[in-house]
Amino acid sequence: MTEHTQAFPEIYQGQFGEFTITDDDRRSVVLYRAALMVAALSFGIGTGLVLWQGNTPWVLNWVTWLYAIFWLALGSSLWLIHIYLQVLHRILQTFWAIGGIATLAIALQSSEPLALTIYQQPLTLLGAGFTFAALTGIFFKEAFCFNRLETKLLTPLVPILLMGHLLTIFPVSVEQSLLAIWALLFGVFAVRKVIQAIPPDIGDKSVFDYLKAQRLSSSQ
Repeated sequence: MTEHTQAFPEIYQGQFGEFTITDDDRRSVVLYRAALMVAALSFGIGTGLVLWQGNTPWVLNWVTWLYAIFWLALGSSLWLIHIYLQVLHRILQTFWAIGGIATLAIALQSSEPLALTIYQQPLTLLGAGFTFAALTGIFFKEAFCFNRLETKLLTPLVPILLMGHLLTIFPVSVEQSLLAIWALLFGVFAVRKVIQAIPPDIGDKSVFDYLKAQRLSSSQ
């Protein structure tokens, strides 16, 4: 950013008034995208290891740690994401927390590696699946806001795969194919976010200010 841009920041016209984009706004977007990239990479690596080596013990142990990284990165992205509806934002964060608590409980109660336990006991998705519901929420938001093909595909794909496994209606080959597509599209999504212009991810700050003022007035 040049000195001229810092001294005279660009003024944007929002729905409820003018606003400017600060360095903190830009930093939050960069961190949001970095968290998504970490989540996508850890998910992609874990998927690749599972599809390559299956239930090899060392692979399953690595997948557990990769899942932990994925979960933490997803939580970071949900903290930083810009969503106009605060209630929706809180719901996605709550889903993420429920999924994490449920997954930790599953891991502590089972003597088998986490991935193997969830695969062999599909009902565990009733708890752990909340994490992926939160991820699907991000995909839906990005599809709605930016009309991205990969997020339009991911929004139905994730619940279809999870529900299919929960109800045991898909053969292993179909589940593997859907999982590979999920990991690939997730990676495409993360890469495209990196090269996207920053202001659209910040959104209309006048809307955030208006909604905040509405909440404050209603609480008085």
